[in-house]
Amino acid sequence: MLRLPAGRFLMGEIGAVGLTYELPVHEVAVPSFSIGRYEVTFLEWDECHADGYCQQRPDDNGWGRGFRPVINVSWVDAKQFVAWLSVKTGQRYRLPSEAEWEYAARAGSQSTYYWGDAAATVCDHANALDIAGRMQRPNWFWSNYCLDGYAHTAPVGSFPPNEWGLHDMQGNVWEWVEDCWHSDYTGAPADGSAWVRGGDCSKRVNRGGGWGNHVRTLRSAKRDADMAEGYGDAFGFRVVREHPRQEPAAPPPPAAGESRPSGTRPPSSTSP
Repeated sequence: MLRLPAGRFLMGEIGAVGLTYELPVHEVAVPSFSIGRYEVTFLEWDECHADGYCQQRPDDNGWGRGFRPVINVSWVDAKQFVAWLSVKTGQRYRLPSEAEWEYAARAGSQSTYYWGDAAATVCDHANALDIAGRMQRPNWFWSNYCLDGYAHTAPVGSFPPNEWGLHDMQGNVWEWVEDCWHSDYTGAPADGSAWVRGGDCSKRVNRGGGWGNHVRTLRSAKRDADMAEGYGDAFGFRVVREHPRQEPAAPPPPAAGESRPSGTRPPSSTSP
């Protein structure tokens, strides 16, 4: 997990290539939270399955399990995993909100991708559909004309992280987030919370693009949605851990022989 600072950012497609459902651009204030450095792996999922919380043991399509991102999991499946992780650790884990996800993916940038605006260098930064992948799928005409080394999913962390140390925020697998689908950002929360009122909650948002996509689908602002029970070989997720609320420290007890009048407070450490 990586703890991200609280901050404000512009959410949505800032450039000229935005689609209607990536607009309007709006400012969001995001509280501090922790997010997985990597997408959840088969190794982690299989432990959840062995404990009886994750009902499905998804197929890896013969691509390998271990440290590859878990695939063929639905939003409903992902919710089972975060419930298990919360019970196992005693801390509150959940899916990220869409705003948290984009805040983490941008890592302070306002560019098209976390690495800038250069689409041609995608294979240096992310796992998308490259020439090798296209050769195995000749009817897929949208490949990127470069080699990233993986025709399918890549083990998590195979590509450089963004400026905040997060790997595969763009590419590898689409990542489920908590939010219901809304056709645009009109009325979206400005506090970083998940948007679960209104919209179509039979569909849940996924972000980031995957191994089978063109670079244009890996834009930081790109969003899509699928049925909550839907799954496929390009769907995965990562987790968020909430920070406990900081309760004010209790005042120290009075020193021997002293008393504190009722209704007064101890001096603040910032008082003159």
